[in-house]
Amino acid sequence: MIATVNPATGETVRTFPALSADETDARIARADAAFHSYRRTSFAERRRWLARAAEILESEQDAFGRLMTLEMGKPIVAARQEAAKCATACRYYVEHGERLMADEPVDTGGAASFIRYQPIGAVLAVMPWNFPFWQVFRFLAPALTAGNVGLLKHASNVPQCALAIEEIVRRAGFPADVFQTLLIGSDLVGRILDDPRVKAATLTGSEPAGRDVAARAGRQIKKTVLELGGSDPFIVTAHADLAAAARTAALARTVNSGQSCIAAKRFIVVEAVADEFERRFVAEMEALVVGDPMDERTQVGPLATSSILAELEEQVRRSRGRVLTGGRRLGRPGNFYAPTVLADVPAGSPAACEELFGPVATVFRVKDLDSAIALANDTPFGLGAAAFTRDGAEQARLIEEIEAGMVFINRMVASDARLPFGGVKASGYGRELAAWGLREFLNIKTVVR
Repeated sequence: MIATVNPATGETVRTFPALSADETDARIARADAAFHSYRRTSFAERRRWLARAAEILESEQDAFGRLMTLEMGKPIVAARQEAAKCATACRYYVEHGERLMADEPVDTGGAASFIRYQPIGAVLAVMPWNFPFWQVFRFLAPALTAGNVGLLKHASNVPQCALAIEEIVRRAGFPADVFQTLLIGSDLVGRILDDPRVKAATLTGSEPAGRDVAARAGRQIKKTVLELGGSDPFIVTAHADLAAAARTAALARTVNSGQSCIAAKRFIVVEAVADEFERRFVAEMEALVVGDPMDERTQVGPLATSSILAELEEQVRRSRGRVLTGGRRLGRPGNFYAPTVLADVPAGSPAACEELFGPVATVFRVKDLDSAIALANDTPFGLGAAAFTRDGAEQARLIEEIEAGMVFINRMVASDARLPFGGVKASGYGRELAAWGLREFLNIKTVVR
């Protein structure tokens, strides 16, 4: 079902008919036609349109924020910030896009040689609900800058966000059909990937979804970029500022009510400071305001769907750890789960080796830095990692030895349009944002003359 269901109340607000296979094919044809003219537009035109999109996002961030909160429960303050953050991605490519796509001369000792970057066509974006605007704009901004066109298959619980993004692109002045929202179920994704007019795909989502899209695209020899799950470690050493570490840990675990691939999930603490960190961390988690996501004071809202809540409950139950705080759904309407800290979870339990998508943290005690790094890397995932230490030698080791696409020292993991975003291992491959995200879906053409 493609519908808006308010996660704070369970009320179905609005439903939408899904596109048929024939209607989807017609949208692909329109995208393909749009590409052949859009690729000829000047960078000055694209820059003007992208700048206008940024202005719309900033000036109407309250309305867009309320739409996000209505559809997936994000606290309203964070939802407004997400809309504004999308504007920063647009402005990054307004400022740097032309330089990043310019011909690059290469001295080969003889004939003139250079690298030219050229768009490839229609790119399918399969996007999740947890950051319903930001996930899309970190694809949309570089794709449209490069001269590609986009087809968005958004999560089925955020259809109004998906349609609003398409409308922003239209209002910004971009030519018709260079970015289209497809209100479809997952059953049509394979059909789109098989279509020769669709040249590549990007997916942010679960590991199983990534495997399916990569396999289908691979059979057609089409490039994919995958940003999948994470079980991000948050390491605290004996040389950490414990007050700052605990304060940041609570924010890092409950960002987006805990529903973020880059949220810290496994808190790995050196034994010498574990008691104090645990005490401070629990206090910070208990101080968080849980409630109506439309309330300005709310820091943790409902989980996006009732099925996510049920799965989280079951994962906590099967983990059989010691509950330091929380560990239960809240007795109120909506998909609310208490901020939770678990300790002493058995090896192999869900809290030890699975991604928990909600405000549940797991604390692990280790003997020393060697043990902390070993445990941090003992996961199939490798998206982000945070570590707190004021010791320079420890920082150097953590940066070098942690197996992740991103390492943040003395701060929480976050995305930024100026930095490449992505992971390794089962967290996916390829990069979004910055120069790397722009060039993922370009023909990097060698020219010698």
